[in-house]
Amino acid sequence: MKSVKNEILNETKIAKSIIRLSHEIIEKNNGTDDIYLVGIITRGKTLAERIHKNLKSITGNSISYGTIDITFHRDDYFERLKTPKLNGTNIDKPIDEKTVILIDDVLYTGRTIRAAIDSLLSFGRPKSIQLAVLVDRGHRELPIRADYVGKNIPTHEGEHIEVLFKEIDNQDSIRLIRNAIEK
Repeated sequence: MKSVKNEILNETKIAKSIIRLSHEIIEKNNGTDDIYLVGIITRGKTLAERIHKNLKSITGNSISYGTIDITFHRDDYFERLKTPKLNGTNIDKPIDEKTVILIDDVLYTGRTIRAAIDSLLSFGRPKSIQLAVLVDRGHRELPIRADYVGKNIPTHEGEHIEVLFKEIDNQDSIRLIRNAIEK
C-alpha cells in the first residue's frame, strides 16, 4: 500500500488560522483575564505555545499557560503503548475558577480530549473548559465538540490528517494522507 499526501494548509494558511483562533478566544472570553491555556502534549503543546504568544502580543497581558500529558488517562493505554514515553504535565498555577482552554492539533474521535479532561480535573475545578483545535476531521465516538476550529477537514475511512510544525518537524504543513493500492 502506498500513501498519497495532499497538502491542505501551508505555512501561511496555518499562521492565519492560528491568529484567527487567538482572536476568537479573546472575543468569546471578553479578554484574557481568567483564561488558562493548556496544550495537550505533543503537537497540542506547540499549537498552545503559538496561541499563547499571539494572545500576549494582541492583549499585552500575561496569560497562564501549561501542558498536560494524557498518557495514563487514555482508555486505550494498554493497546497503544507498550513502553510509554512520559513528557510530564506542567500546570503550575491553580485552575480553579479559570476558563481552561484545552488545545490540540487534531480532533478525531474525542478520546484524547476526554482523557485530557480527566487529567485536568485532578488539578482543580475550572469555571469552564473550552476546546481549541487546528483541525476537526470528524468521526466522533464521544459527544465532544470544539469551541474553536482552525479548519474542518472531513475524512473518509483510510484517510488521516498529518500536522507538521517547524518546532518538531522543521516545517509547517497540514496534509491529508490517503492509503492507495499500488498497481
